[in-house]
Amino acid sequence: MAARWYGANVTNLDFIENPEGSRETINRWVEERTEDRIRDLLPPNAIDPLTRLVITNAIYFKGTWVEEFDANETREEEFRVGPNEMVLAPMMHGDAAYPYAETETLQVLEMPYAHESGNGLAMLVLLPKEDSLTAAEEALDAERLAGLRESLIAQNVRISFPKFTLDVGYSLPSALAAMGMPTAFADDAADLSGMDGTKDLFITGVFHTAFIDVNEEGTEAAAATGVIAGRGVTPVFRADHPFVFLIVEKDSGAILFMGRVVNPESP
Repeated sequence: MAARWYGANVTNLDFIENPEGSRETINRWVEERTEDRIRDLLPPNAIDPLTRLVITNAIYFKGTWVEEFDANETREEEFRVGPNEMVLAPMMHGDAAYPYAETETLQVLEMPYAHESGNGLAMLVLLPKEDSLTAAEEALDAERLAGLRESLIAQNVRISFPKFTLDVGYSLPSALAAMGMPTAFADDAADLSGMDGTKDLFITGVFHTAFIDVNEEGTEAAAATGVIAGRGVTPVFRADHPFVFLIVEKDSGAILFMGRVVNPESP
């Protein structure tokens, strides 16, 4: 059933007699499917003899920009991480045709990745006109994102965009409980009977790790033709302060990766 409906493989591991070996097996599986970019997804002691089930998924993406940045134009420049705080970041520069739009509070840019069919994936960047991320975060719902993408018009845009690498890991039970699913973590209230027909299972841990690397050639995460529209002043998209980015499937709008960059220097 797992293979038929979810494209998932089921593997038997000995959690009771060999919990540490089981953890290492799962972590190796993740490493193989992310080109070694994500290691040790499950930390020590994440599995113990009481563990009954571990569900793991991994996604890896490496894309090349349709319009690559010239590495010779990349130089250290200031990036505002706060009202009175600056850091130096390697800033890439480009001037080409991109889908672009503006609202009263946001600049929106779509940077497509090369794909043999001419479509595929793109990075959608939400850059607040002020330093606060509030305007970008308020746009993160399906209806608003769809509206922003529909408003994009291909035009020449002068871009300054930082190179950055994100390598982060989170333990999510507290966050997920706060978002509205505390029952799943309660041994006396969880109902996962759809998995095994009993109410004995409950969630003891949720671990998430992500790796994103953005450079002149494209993006590692774990040809398009555009009609130039409009005349007048070329928009300047200068991402020298915090912004939100999403890697999306262009046709469906499905989000594969999402994150925010507050400080390009931070790991």
